Amino acid sequence: MGTASAPARRRPTESEGEPAMSQNPTSSTVSAAVDGSTAPGATQDDAQAAAPEFRRVTTALVTGTSADAPFHVDVKAGTHPLTSDEPVRRGGSDSGPEPFALLLASLGSCTAITLRMFAERKEWPLESVRVRLGYETDGRNGRITRRVALSGALDDTQRTRLLDICERTPVTLALRAGVAIDTTEDHA
Repeated sequence: MGTASAPARRRPTESEGEPAMSQNPTSSTVSAAVDGSTAPGATQDDAQAAAPEFRRVTTALVTGTSADAPFHVDVKAGTHPLTSDEPVRRGGSDSGPEPFALLLASLGSCTAITLRMFAERKEWPLESVRVRLGYETDGRNGRITRRVALSGALDDTQRTRLLDICERTPVTLALRAGVAIDTTEDHA
């Protein structure tokens, strides 16, 4: 599931001969022509505004070898070492969580942290958050289930608001929107 770390890729500007594209993955709207001229009805400022600069939010490096455990990988997420593997039933050695478990852990962690930050800022009496997640598939489509348990002397309005916030956590939004994945070979 992991890939080698690829160098950050900078989005070409219109002056470099590439069109500015909309960031909506379902849209094919081009804001500027390939030669850098503006599209009909658009200004050069519109074309520049349509090509946002990406900033690096976090990094991970995943390394796998075919040594003793065929599917075991070492992960360095930021400065934190982790491992991942496949379960024994799929030929792994179960030396770490499987990749989908890490995905669920990411979503659950983001959910719990975001809710705690929000409640702290509002000075609400949220004592703890437990997020239980599952990934299900019918072979073609996947679905994540998320159940959130909130403890503390919260009223119904606060509980409803916190559950609403779950739908707006950064990882939730990234998963729902889909994320472009650019894969290149890293000649390290």
